Amino acid sequence: MILGLIDEAVQGGARQSKACHVLGLDRRTVQRWRGLGIGEDGRTGPRTRPKNSLSPDERRRVIELATSPEFRDSSPKQIVPTLADRGQYIASESTIYRVLRAEKLDARRSTSAAPTKRHRPKEYVATGPNQVWSWDITYLRTRVRGQFFYLYMLLDVWSRKAVGYAVHDAESGELAAEMIEATYAAESVARGAIVLHADNGAPMKCATLLVKLQDLEIATSFSRPSVSNDNPYSESLFRTAKYRPAYPTRGFDDLESARRWAGEFVSWYNGVHLHRSIGFVTPADRHAGRDGVLLLERREVYDAARRRHPERWSRHARSWKRPATVVLNKAPAILEVAPV
Repeated sequence: MILGLIDEAVQGGARQSKACHVLGLDRRTVQRWRGLGIGEDGRTGPRTRPKNSLSPDERRRVIELATSPEFRDSSPKQIVPTLADRGQYIASESTIYRVLRAEKLDARRSTSAAPTKRHRPKEYVATGPNQVWSWDITYLRTRVRGQFFYLYMLLDVWSRKAVGYAVHDAESGELAAEMIEATYAAESVARGAIVLHADNGAPMKCATLLVKLQDLEIATSFSRPSVSNDNPYSESLFRTAKYRPAYPTRGFDDLESARRWAGEFVSWYNGVHLHRSIGFVTPADRHAGRDGVLLLERREVYDAARRRHPERWSRHARSWKRPATVVLNKAPAILEVAPV
């Protein structure tokens, strides 16, 4: 009967793994039952009461204590150490949680808001330049304690090229809009062709910036609140900038010196830096489409070296592959299970 219900759900369009989950079964268990020719529920459950289970009196004691005026606003993680300080032990944290859950008493035990489920941002796949951009703002220290300059960086996700940047003494959505509009014009981007990803900072959600993006027909994408991993490429770019030997760790003297350093960094990063994630070519070469020829020439050099001294190569030569796509906010892989 159990296997028949699963087959009926699969024929109706459901995934087998989901159908098994609804019935409280593991997919591999169902596969084993099919191999044994079991048509009913093969679960028998425990035949005897576990020796280490709580007695009815002990369960009652747990419930009374957890719902007492002293502990009704405390979680088991707070109840257990408090009792331990008094030389008392009634049950472990997991056991208290399990008892409360069985008695439908596992509601939030404080006045704070429940955690909010934050859905992952939509996945975007870039197959060429000027398809997916990301941007962010980072602090630049000055020699005056408590005073900062702000580095605005606009990155092409596919090529890793810093297509736009600016340094200002304020963090502003209006200034970001100016940088993005200037970069948009310089890159000669077709309308409706770009997705711009950013985090949830105030400048990123500024009305002036959002209106400008709408005018330019740039689609927007935002990270989950307080999740820096949703904007990894911009974060990585800032790390590269601040860990270079040329970065003034003592702070910048003035705004002009900060802008001069930013210009030098972008020039080096785009035109000299061999980026590991794009095949050790420069972002400028990849953005302009020159990386394919460079990687092919490297492959020919390696193939020639292997032909000269094949004994020095235990396996194959380095392939120097060209990454064809770059994914922003890649969705977790979903295992599809075919009906058995």
